[in-house]
Amino acid sequence: MPENKKGPSKVWFVGSGPGDPELITVKGMRLLRDADVVIYAGSLVREKVLEWCEKAPEVHNSASMDLANIVSVMISASKEGMKVVRLHTGDPSLYGALREQAEALESAGVPYGIVPGVSSAFASAAAIKRELTLPGVTQTVIFTRIEGRTPVPEKERLGSLAAHGATVCIFLSVSMMDEVVRELSSGYPPDTPVAVVYRASWEDELVVKGTLSDIKERVGQAGIKRQAMIIVGKAIGDGPVGHSRLYAPGFSHGFRE
Repeated sequence: MPENKKGPSKVWFVGSGPGDPELITVKGMRLLRDADVVIYAGSLVREKVLEWCEKAPEVHNSASMDLANIVSVMISASKEGMKVVRLHTGDPSLYGALREQAEALESAGVPYGIVPGVSSAFASAAAIKRELTLPGVTQTVIFTRIEGRTPVPEKERLGSLAAHGATVCIFLSVSMMDEVVRELSSGYPPDTPVAVVYRASWEDELVVKGTLSDIKERVGQAGIKRQAMIIVGKAIGDGPVGHSRLYAPGFSHGFRE
């Protein structure tokens, strides 16, 4: 196909959500329906999401591609005026290797946009039917991961983060539950609630609940080794909690006296 004389088309990075195809945004769904080229993270993004495509696009599974391959496909298709969607799991801004792709497009003079998606952290909170923040308990949520092949700064190790007593959502770490529990135990008491959600929003979603003292054994018994979110903190427990001020009878604001 000859090079597009009007200049490169816009590449769209789209968050596909945590797994359920219906948890993609309306905008993301519309972009997929119109796409000429789709590059999806096949190791994590469900192929079911591709059913939103209507134009039989050229499809690339990035699981077998390196950065140079991915960027080359996007740049070439964009310069030919094709509609390109780069499909990420969850939300592209979390553990998505987004910046390195964006910088390559910027260097090539290719415009791009980003469509946010539903993170597995929020799908997991929905699965356990709990808020991640609660009045009088915590107003802070930490997204993190344990150190594996990707290093974690010393100040961001779980032991340090646990000292805040906030809700912690731990990505990409369920295969290292021994270390997760050991590090968290330096800041949380043994009875701290923990939930592990395997493949949140998928048909085979599985929720394992426990405390810091027994969650490692419960996860082992369930056979969960990957694709799971770990949520830790008092906010997800079963005990009584205080109510928010927002709906208290004596709480006035601009819409209620």
